Amino acid sequence: MATTNDLKNGMVLKLDNDQLWSVVEFQHVKPGKGPAFVRTKLKNVLSGKIVDKTFNAGVKVETATVDRRDMQFSYMDGDYFVFMDMQTYDQLHVARAAVGDAANFLIEGFTATVATHEGEVLYVELPAAVELTIQETEPGVQGDRSTGGTKPATLETGHQIQVPLFITTGEKIKVDTRTSDYLGRVNS
Repeated sequence: MATTNDLKNGMVLKLDNDQLWSVVEFQHVKPGKGPAFVRTKLKNVLSGKIVDKTFNAGVKVETATVDRRDMQFSYMDGDYFVFMDMQTYDQLHVARAAVGDAANFLIEGFTATVATHEGEVLYVELPAAVELTIQETEPGVQGDRSTGGTKPATLETGHQIQVPLFITTGEKIKVDTRTSDYLGRVNS
């Protein structure tokens, strides 16, 4: 248990029938009249839904213990992604639903943060940007246009993104894991 005065960004709370909510941002408000309160923006850990919630100052809230560990992606086992804990070498099978969009950027050997609560995997989080190789893309054709054009490219994971026309098959690029945006070439 903690009070609303102890809230920090990233803290996970257990609210509304044991649902887990992560604190995205919070603000302590002391109006001229009336009692102080805490205005928060909370994100549901499982669904990703974001809500605004206001608490009276000093109210007790139940916190949840979320274990976040860096694990290395080893291989696919049917519909499960197998991650290995680099300290204990234990293997963890994670369902595709818990991996979510991170599956578009996972290749063997990548390190990801796996968050668990009471033995249940909540989510898999990748770094903000990863380096991947272009598996296939059409040659860029220069034409009449006033701004830089883009073309579809398939990454080594099978995920398709938009890249500038000058990118060729086999090049290593940096990709934003949150938006699937091309960030730049990787110099070898």
